[in-house]
Amino acid sequence: MEPPVPATGSRPGGEKAEAGPMAGCRDGLSSDQARRRLAENGPNRVDVTSGHRGLRLLLVQFTSPIVLILIAATVVSMVLGDLADGLIILVIIAASGALGFWQEHTAGRAIDTLLARVRVEAEVIRDGREVSVPAEEIVVGDLVVLRVGDIVPADCTVTESRSLLVDEAALTGESFPVEKSSEPVPADGPLPGGTGMLFAGTHVVSGAGTAVVARTGRATKFAALTAGLAARDVTTGFERGMTRFGLLLVRVMVVLVCVIFVVNLVLDRPVVESVLFSLALAVGLTPQLLPAIVAVSLSAGARRMAAEQVIVKRLDAIEDFGAMTVLCTDKTGTLTGGVIRLDGAYGLDGETSAQVLRLARLNAGLQHGFTNPLDQAVLADAPPADPRARLDEVPYDFQRKRLSVLVDEAGMPTLVTKGALAGIMQVCATARAGGRIVPLESVRAAVQRRFAELSSGGYRVLGLATAALPGRSTVGVADETNMTLMGLLAFHDPPKQGAAEAIGELTGLGVSVRLITGDNRLAAEHVAHQVGLTGPALTGADIDPLGDDELAERAAHTQIFAEIDPLHKERVVRALRAAGATVGFLGDGINDAPALHTADVGISVDTAVDVAKQSAVIVLLDKDLGVVADGVRLGRQTFANTLKYVRVTTSANFGNMASMAAAAAFLPFLPLLPRQILLLNFLSDIPATAIAADAVDPEQLRRPSAWNITAIRTFMIAFGVLSSVFDIATFLVLRLGFHAGADLFRTGWFIESTATELAVMLLLRTRRPFFRSRPGRALLISSALVALVTVAVPYTPLAEPLGLVAPPMTVLAALGVLTLLYIAANEIAKRFLPADQ
Repeated sequence: MEPPVPATGSRPGGEKAEAGPMAGCRDGLSSDQARRRLAENGPNRVDVTSGHRGLRLLLVQFTSPIVLILIAATVVSMVLGDLADGLIILVIIAASGALGFWQEHTAGRAIDTLLARVRVEAEVIRDGREVSVPAEEIVVGDLVVLRVGDIVPADCTVTESRSLLVDEAALTGESFPVEKSSEPVPADGPLPGGTGMLFAGTHVVSGAGTAVVARTGRATKFAALTAGLAARDVTTGFERGMTRFGLLLVRVMVVLVCVIFVVNLVLDRPVVESVLFSLALAVGLTPQLLPAIVAVSLSAGARRMAAEQVIVKRLDAIEDFGAMTVLCTDKTGTLTGGVIRLDGAYGLDGETSAQVLRLARLNAGLQHGFTNPLDQAVLADAPPADPRARLDEVPYDFQRKRLSVLVDEAGMPTLVTKGALAGIMQVCATARAGGRIVPLESVRAAVQRRFAELSSGGYRVLGLATAALPGRSTVGVADETNMTLMGLLAFHDPPKQGAAEAIGELTGLGVSVRLITGDNRLAAEHVAHQVGLTGPALTGADIDPLGDDELAERAAHTQIFAEIDPLHKERVVRALRAAGATVGFLGDGINDAPALHTADVGISVDTAVDVAKQSAVIVLLDKDLGVVADGVRLGRQTFANTLKYVRVTTSANFGNMASMAAAAAFLPFLPLLPRQILLLNFLSDIPATAIAADAVDPEQLRRPSAWNITAIRTFMIAFGVLSSVFDIATFLVLRLGFHAGADLFRTGWFIESTATELAVMLLLRTRRPFFRSRPGRALLISSALVALVTVAVPYTPLAEPLGLVAPPMTVLAALGVLTLLYIAANEIAKRFLPADQ
């Protein structure tokens, strides 16, 4: 018999289950039950922000208003009798859409594969034992095991709580954690209230517990909130840049199209033909493949970054990664080796103490919270503690900075507490020194001197205290009082080999590294100075009295932040952003989630706690600053290639369309037919699909880059006007030199426009002389093939339906000379307006 389903209604996509008893089976679901429920209800996924796929993605390629109007006008033209022209236009539009679909579809599948490498898993009881399963496979009725750092994978009812504290800031904005407890629920009663309910998207900050899944996927409270957020206008820096670029194109396009349409009407040309010509020009000006090029460029960049141990969870974060000017990082595993060892357990007389070490091992071995490197160091080479000695515990939290375990010490219940020395001394009244118990104040100064001595040597120092609690079997925070300070624990984590070089490498890329750590000031400064960071530390106590403006000013000139709690981290990141920096934050702990959300680029590692991995947009497979430097370079390379397409395509299209607008006013015929304009646009876009793999000059990677619409507009106008000058020269050569009629004129201009657009892609992709910057192989080969096809088409059976004729060799020679002159003019122009401006 299956365990009762603890919620209401069950529909595809993880909707509610039917009302039923809340009591779950301690053995959880069986694997067969879980598979059936997953098949029936669908994955535990919100799906609000999932991208278009399959048929929907294909249809999206044709939803541009300009393309839809062009299709409608083409259909009208076909109804009026121009069947052949209409079919050709529709075929070209379909080919462009298919190309965009294929590129985006391939990119999407590649990203899915990468994201699978850093997916969040949850621990559940299946078949009577604890197993890890992907969060998407959680089903209604699952018994979930929760520990510190775990993401709550679905809406659940608490069945067992051991001092379970949950951070619900993702749902409520409340910064203080909420204590959860189990609440008895009648067999057909409603779901419990706040303290008995866990919500998807929240995370455990302290304690442990179990809970039965009540709602999954789109039925969760988190899904409703996410849907509301998705409807708001919240955009990334990359999206804002794309939007501004789109508005620039719309303004230019509206002016050109209206002018051309009015001119054609004044010249008494057919209305339908004028509409088709104007709309074809609008399509020609618009970089139709921009969404596909962006998707391909970003996904190709993401694949290259994955090869360098960097997984990008959200593609548009690549721009912010490349634009990063400040990287905030913790100490352990990035600046230090991350292999912490216990160097000594000392009594207050400064001598090694076996009793302090034994007590520390009881505390570390019997706690049921989260595994951490300090406890692992304490327990190294030690036999397992007797679990029967454990009576209760008060889990660690970031306010107290202490962990207490109640143990049976030879029949006497004894509270053993370890943590940050300042926090330990707050709850102590006495100390054990010289073999006897003395008032704490009598040894306070000596303890502080010993602490400073060890910290200055780079050691992380914890205090250890005890208190006898006769007759007690349970404890709470209130019992941490009137304790006896027993000794100190000194941990060592030496600087990581290569950390100083990695910081120098990031500095060379224009990225300033800042250390943000909860460790004490002396230890933080010791490690930071060893790896090349300078200056005194700014502590949490220093930050507290500062206003936001004062903190922004101090943070801009501070490289070391010590004795920092989670709220301080978030304030520091906000302050750095307010000072004008693009901030990346690298963290892997529970207390890093707020700062990861606040930073422009949240960076975590694949071994991080779930909440840190989920909060980050970039996940490192190797916690190393050298990997971050590689990722920054690849991020800049990816963004540089995206901008190449934007700059070159818009300037070439702007020049061609402006020339066509001018020619339409003075020629007795349309300079190009609509189908020829669309074919030109389609052919010139084919090499652009290879731009994602193009080589980038090293100097383009030395500084952060971002969208600069003013620079793009200047570039478009300057090189567009230069293109128009040579277009007009082509008009004059064809009309005055060769007395070309309509068909020959269109053929000559079609060849020249395509050739020059291919040429500028190779020329303006670099600010170097083109012969000193080798393009990517795919870009070079595809450009050569398209050039050959363009010249060959007029000599094939396709020429007649396309309205082209075979040009004489003298015309081709003249067009070749004009193209060479155009190449030379662009090379000269680059000296006055560099290609990356």
